[in-house]
Amino acid sequence: MNAPSSAAPPGFIVLAPGLLRPDWALPSGVRALVTTREGGASAPPYASFNLGRHVGDDPAAVELNRARLRAALGAQPLWLDQVHGCAVADADHAAGVPVADAAVARSPRRACAVLTADCLPVLLCDDEAGVVAAAHAGWRGLAAGVLERAVASMGVAPGQVRAWLGPAIGPQAFEVGDEVRAAFVDADGGAAAAFMPGVAAGKWFADLFALARRRLAAAGVERVAGGGVCTVSDPQHFYSYRRDGRSGRFASLIWIEAGPGER
Repeated sequence: MNAPSSAAPPGFIVLAPGLLRPDWALPSGVRALVTTREGGASAPPYASFNLGRHVGDDPAAVELNRARLRAALGAQPLWLDQVHGCAVADADHAAGVPVADAAVARSPRRACAVLTADCLPVLLCDDEAGVVAAAHAGWRGLAAGVLERAVASMGVAPGQVRAWLGPAIGPQAFEVGDEVRAAFVDADGGAAAAFMPGVAAGKWFADLFALARRRLAAAGVERVAGGGVCTVSDPQHFYSYRRDGRSGRFASLIWIEAGPGER
């Protein structure tokens, strides 16, 4: 693998080339990880640690990258067929690649994983380290309720849930049309604060981080860390479809490292 970058993005700690740990207070026994573009086997324009099978990269390179990730985790990721919806897969019992945009796990060493390249990855856990979840939250998923569904699937009181917002397209780069703003504001007038007028009429700059915080708060989750790291403005570390067009995908993962008797 390539040598690690000299500096991590804000809010992260470099563990190894291509592997970042969120600077997020987690209960004992829970681990979280975010990959970067570095340290993999993929050639340009996917250089180099692309984990997405669906983007046109060499399948052999993607499988090598995924094998390297599994070895680093000590856990088995559940990969999803993400469709910008709000279905939640059960990572403990799922077979194959579920069509879902979130996953929940209660068993040790079963990692919930989402792939992104501008959409917002959201990681969740409870205070007792008994359940974890990950959600892929682009604007469509956010508006459809993917975060609310993920929180509900955890089966614990929302006040016991901690959330973390990963790297995503930032509010200075995410220009959308009236229909996107209406998808949020029509249901929640307060969401208007997450939109600033764009350059042209009918265009708005949208803040995915602020929208996610509102949806989590409405679901009863008040402890939300992370947010603010823009994929578009950090080509060294993160893939961005909006920036590059042809782009790989990085992963955000969370898992329970060991059962209660093993901690």
